[in-house]
Amino acid sequence: MKRHIDLLHGRILRSLTGLALPIMATSLVQTAYNLTDMAWIGRVGSAAVAAVGAAGMYTWLSSGIVTLARMGGQIKVAHSLGEGESREAVEYGRGAVQMTILLALSFALIVNLFAGRLIGFFGLTSEKIVGDARIYLRITGGLILFSFLNQTMTGLFTAIGDSRTPFLANATGLVMNMVLDPLLIFGIGPFPRMEAAGAAAATVTAQMTVTAVMMWRASKDTILFDKLYLWHRTDLRYFQVILKLGVPSSLQSMLYSGISMVLTRMVATWGDAAVAVQRIGGQVECISWMTAEGFGSAMNAFTGQNYGARLYERVKKGYQTALAIIGLWGTFTSCLLIFGAEAIFRIFIQEAEVVPLGISYLVILGIGQMPMCEELLTVGALQGLGKTLSCSVITIVLTAARLPLAVFLTGTGLGLDGIWWALTATSIAKGVVFVLYYFWVLKHLQAFGTGRREGGKG
Repeated sequence: MKRHIDLLHGRILRSLTGLALPIMATSLVQTAYNLTDMAWIGRVGSAAVAAVGAAGMYTWLSSGIVTLARMGGQIKVAHSLGEGESREAVEYGRGAVQMTILLALSFALIVNLFAGRLIGFFGLTSEKIVGDARIYLRITGGLILFSFLNQTMTGLFTAIGDSRTPFLANATGLVMNMVLDPLLIFGIGPFPRMEAAGAAAATVTAQMTVTAVMMWRASKDTILFDKLYLWHRTDLRYFQVILKLGVPSSLQSMLYSGISMVLTRMVATWGDAAVAVQRIGGQVECISWMTAEGFGSAMNAFTGQNYGARLYERVKKGYQTALAIIGLWGTFTSCLLIFGAEAIFRIFIQEAEVVPLGISYLVILGIGQMPMCEELLTVGALQGLGKTLSCSVITIVLTAARLPLAVFLTGTGLGLDGIWWALTATSIAKGVVFVLYYFWVLKHLQAFGTGRREGGKG
């Protein structure tokens, strides 16, 4: 398989799958990465899972922050390459990486200064859980630079049609994480028992490994990275365009994380075990949404390059092909979560009083997997057109609806399950709305292309 996929010519299915399969494999690797952490920390107990889960919410929030740089950089590099403007692609790529470094250092400073208050938001009752969560946050947040660089570089590699490098890097990181988790969590051999702190140290070391592999591969690239000199000054206008495209997606992601944090605080009223269930269930659900988001990233690059080259029919056919493929994946994951709920959850936690809560979570969330997959694919396609603002508006409105809906449903006798049903109902709604909206966009695609220039029209 070629390292760089030609997205502008040849059979659409071959181009899409050639780019998407390594990205989906990367997403599965990242899912395995998270599940490995949960499998080992779950052996310590549900309290340790709750600690990692609470602190992990801020890691999730940080993904929205790095989106400021990653999204605009990926979109404009793809557009520029499609238009044959390689110099512009380099400027956008450099600007994205420089912005990423600044954002990472700022985030690391904030979480270390305010770790206590940030964890205190969740209202956890156990002093040990709170202490472990603070330590986990300080380690993973303080060294967030490597995670940020990995996300932005993955976006840039994808934009140039190279999805194999992120897969290779993340697979290497997974191996490192699988080796270090038991050693550092339980203190095997010369290593001390560190529990939650050990999980954090293993995660950060694995992220450093991913960064090192990506840097090595970038040094051999001849399309973008060989000309991307970080110490060169980037003109302000490139940052402005990156921010124009990145801000809507960033706000969307951070609001999504923020709403999830509020829901976690609601979940905590049912006890720390309920927080552990949410954390485990969310990681299991990654099998579905991270893979769909990976395919959406491929659609972003495919759509961006073909839109930049004004190959509008290819954009339309690419989306229709991808919609069918990801629909099958979403159906498979729905069946997996619904019919395999107990067996899956028991891999992580075996405590008798916690297992029924976990089964209920997975079954309810399983119902909404297919429309959620369609949503994430469609968001990637729309972002490839530069329409990040409309994506954010739809996502923010329907995701925000989870809060009042959760309050209403928990008061109907559903209890904790009411929160899970709020998540599923809004996932279904987003899937339907996004697909209908994108088909409307397709009808007017050439008109959008005629009016497009520098930063997209949102």
